Amino acid sequence: MNRKVDVIEDPDGKKTVFIHDIKFKGKRTVNWDDVEAYLRNYVGTYFRIEDYNEAVYIGPDLPDEYAHSEYTRILKGANAKAKANAAQGLPEMLEIASNERYEENRKEKHNKNAKFGWYSYDSRFALPVFKDNGEIERYNVFHAALLVRHDQDGNKYLYDVMKIKKETSIPFQSVDFTQ
Repeated sequence: MNRKVDVIEDPDGKKTVFIHDIKFKGKRTVNWDDVEAYLRNYVGTYFRIEDYNEAVYIGPDLPDEYAHSEYTRILKGANAKAKANAAQGLPEMLEIASNERYEENRKEKHNKNAKFGWYSYDSRFALPVFKDNGEIERYNVFHAALLVRHDQDGNKYLYDVMKIKKETSIPFQSVDFTQ
């Protein structure tokens, strides 16, 4: 799986995952089946959240939930494309996740796969905006919440990426990734 991703820390100490390709393109809609197929490459791996030294696994339920959840179905336009392309940076988004929040399980259907509740973390990612000639003009930065379920086996599993919101500050005009 070829990925072009970097983690950059700004002067305020905020880390952002820069995704340099737009893998999932489309004028009107995202092909979520392609996103689901891409995410299957991560199944069986785990990534460590640096701030909490916590392992988060990628289970077989993530691809379907990520691509076909209620939240995904309501996404339109830029936010749908942002979620689709964020799939490329999930390992790094987990690594830089911060602001852990815990919530008990509230739905009976999750009594087994989220027996010990849910965790939510904040993360940031940036996607390129291209000029007509194909060069990167700037990056738009997005905030997202990573939803993690605490399974009855004691492990934590990434469940979905939600609450995607474009940052309204000035976008990154240029970043030199060759240094």
